[in-house]
Amino acid sequence: MCGIAGLFIKDPTLEPDLGRLLALMTSTLRGRGPDSAGFAIYGDATPGLVKLTFAAPEGTEPEALAARLLSALGVGGIAAIRHSHAVVTLPAEDVARAEAWLAEHAPEASIMSAGNRLEIYKDVGDPDDVAAAFAIAQMGGSHGISHTRMATESAVTTDGAHPFSTGAEQCLVHNGSISNHASLRRALRQDGIRIRTENDSEVAAGYLTRKMRDGESLDEALTSSLKDLDGFFTFVVGTESGFSVLRDPIACKPAVMAETERYVAFASEFKSLTVLPDIASARVWEPKPATVYFWEHS
Repeated sequence: MCGIAGLFIKDPTLEPDLGRLLALMTSTLRGRGPDSAGFAIYGDATPGLVKLTFAAPEGTEPEALAARLLSALGVGGIAAIRHSHAVVTLPAEDVARAEAWLAEHAPEASIMSAGNRLEIYKDVGDPDDVAAAFAIAQMGGSHGISHTRMATESAVTTDGAHPFSTGAEQCLVHNGSISNHASLRRALRQDGIRIRTENDSEVAAGYLTRKMRDGESLDEALTSSLKDLDGFFTFVVGTESGFSVLRDPIACKPAVMAETERYVAFASEFKSLTVLPDIASARVWEPKPATVYFWEHS
């Protein structure tokens, strides 16, 4: 049992409230996942620059590690620190060098995400404590997703928390269990997809990354997953411009959605939606099994 929340803002005047609303939605799902929590926020972008978000190893100050990284690269990037994570903004052409430097000089650092707009923050512990530590409520943006985890498939660690990002600007949260994740993990790694953990949800994220790398749209990749992934799942997937929802053909995991003129929201339980403005006038429905839902900013 885990909890998922997602919020896609249609009305730009609501964007400053993205983090606050998502944190409130996530708080209502604490009972579904007390082990760890995570948030993916799609905020502002600067043309030509990429935000590389990473967690510093235990005992290492993220500010110090970010400073060493920027000094080693010899570029004029900037770093923002939130709790145990650093967000280093770099020219796009320097991201691969930054990842290689971290792998060599701080191999226990965990790269959470890379993208023009995407930042991922996650940690073990009570979801409310995680949200407060990273000051999620103070963050704005166009859309975001979150997850509260009750661990079943792998250890309770920061790396094992959701969301998982295996490609630029992409992330995934999952409720359910993928039974063929071991064979898929081997195949994905052999095909060059970076999988850091033994978590089945990261394999699902990597599967979608490979499909899109090979030319499929997100819609097509999610449709393919209905055939290739064994088990049961509800996915919420974030991209630079939008988010998508998919339930497996049995759809045994709870899911509910709401839409108004100002937003689209997803949650594992209806009570998460009650924190949203004007929810009484929203169109509320249960997403159908084996059906891809997608909302995108133009």
